[in-house]
Amino acid sequence: MPSFDVVCEPNMVEVKNAIEQANKEISTRFDFKGSDSRVELKDQDLTMYADDDFKLAQVKDVLLNKMAKRQVDVRFLKDGKKEKISGDKVKQLIEIQKGIEGDLAKKIVRVIKDSKIKVQASIQGDAVRVTGGKRDDLQTTMAMLKKDVSESPLNFNNFRD
Repeated sequence: MPSFDVVCEPNMVEVKNAIEQANKEISTRFDFKGSDSRVELKDQDLTMYADDDFKLAQVKDVLLNKMAKRQVDVRFLKDGKKEKISGDKVKQLIEIQKGIEGDLAKKIVRVIKDSKIKVQASIQGDAVRVTGGKRDDLQTTMAMLKKDVSESPLNFNNFRD
């Protein structure tokens, strides 16, 4: 039976490239000269460092621009709280969303059932498995989900015939 999985995962290679490009631009820009502004990636978390709140906002702006140029959806990023570290320096933690949360998974299943397309959807961990009799029904479901679910960027993988 044909099936596919609905997931929410960024392309981590492109995320790393965007971070490297942002750090390179920050190191060469005149308004960041002499400051300790940078972006670091650890596991699924980004940490932005800057000298003050204004520069932190500029670091975030540079990072978002670089991610947009590399076709990484910025809806994957969830802002954390700003923290003061030694002196005037500040840092902000940004979580990279991975996996579909429970409420969003339930909404996806409900949207699929309400559409009356002849497919079944089931929640499997942090993904939603969609199975159906025909490949065309699955492709119609993919198009409908891209259009109707806009809170989170959705990817489709494990397409099986």
